[in-house]
Amino acid sequence: MARQPRLILPNQPHHILQRGNDNQVIFRDDEDYRRFLEFLRESAKFYRVAIHAYVLMPNHLHVLATPSDEDGLAAMMQKVGRLYVPWFNNKYGRSGTLFQGRFRTSVIDADAYFLACIRYIELNPLRNQLAFDPLDYPWSSYAHHAGVRPDPLITDHAKYWELGNTPFQREAAYIELARQGMSGQELDTINAAVLKGAPLGSHAFKVELEHKTKRQILPAKRGRPFKVKAAE
Repeated sequence: MARQPRLILPNQPHHILQRGNDNQVIFRDDEDYRRFLEFLRESAKFYRVAIHAYVLMPNHLHVLATPSDEDGLAAMMQKVGRLYVPWFNNKYGRSGTLFQGRFRTSVIDADAYFLACIRYIELNPLRNQLAFDPLDYPWSSYAHHAGVRPDPLITDHAKYWELGNTPFQREAAYIELARQGMSGQELDTINAAVLKGAPLGSHAFKVELEHKTKRQILPAKRGRPFKVKAAE
């Protein structure tokens, strides 16, 4: 059975997950991280995809991005792979694939989950015990949102701007959100959505997606249809 196409909607944020093949390391040193970010920035600009947040982990990566059309997100990720994998293979004298199949993506309900998704992404190094403070990990967009280091890769989303009227207010509000951490339920919900390629949002958001895309989003009702007795 053919795989169902990814659910990608223009002008809607998407959470992207890409893993190394068999969870192998895809970034071995600082140069690898820097080169990947260069390729991502180049590809995002070319395909008109706005990058809102990211984290590069040794064996996987997360990106939060909004495409301007239906094809840009996949085209961006494919171009990054075509640029980075040959460069990586040449550097380390290897051959073959580097990433684990197709990237996974989840359409995000910005009103309900955008800020939670940014924190999920940028606090990943803490959950994996690679840092004690998000500022200690250089390969994420946290420093940008905290006002420590502007990141030319990042396009701020309207939900981030709603945190305050000035850059200082927004940065302080985001730092406080990050300090609060995330509940286990939030983590599980976001993780499950991206792994399944399912939309992340409220019931109303999913109902709207079903009408807009003509695809089944909500779980199907269990059991056989109720039979109505014919009128006598």
